[in-house]
Amino acid sequence: MEYELSEKFSHLEWGKNMKSLNPLITHDPVNGDELIVTRLEGRRSGIVIEGKFSLDWMGRLTPQQLTFVGLLVKHRGNVQRLAVELNVAYNTARNHLDEIVAALEYPPEDEDDSARANVLEQLSQGEISFEDALDLLGR
Repeated sequence: MEYELSEKFSHLEWGKNMKSLNPLITHDPVNGDELIVTRLEGRRSGIVIEGKFSLDWMGRLTPQQLTFVGLLVKHRGNVQRLAVELNVAYNTARNHLDEIVAALEYPPEDEDDSARANVLEQLSQGEISFEDALDLLGR
């Protein structure tokens, strides 16, 4: 279904003023992990803000799903009107919406992963030594 709807999105003129920009890439093309934003730039002012910024819920969606969400907002949540614009059956649009809802649900965070990430963060900030990190991670 992703392919079917992505073909439908190709004709839409969503974000006309952003045509010179590439679509938002939300997943690492190498391993599929969510990406973080490290640089923001004002289009007119040229101001640059660097840091680590989360894509939050947008990072869990594909570019096609983000477009679908934007169109759903445009139609004030009316899935029937959205289906008409995309020229797909209501059930097809509804199934796509269900996939988006599933992608947005937070899986329960594994405590081991959280503890490991905490140790690695402490190591990267210089708060603990390499040896301490190995001990905490159980070598």
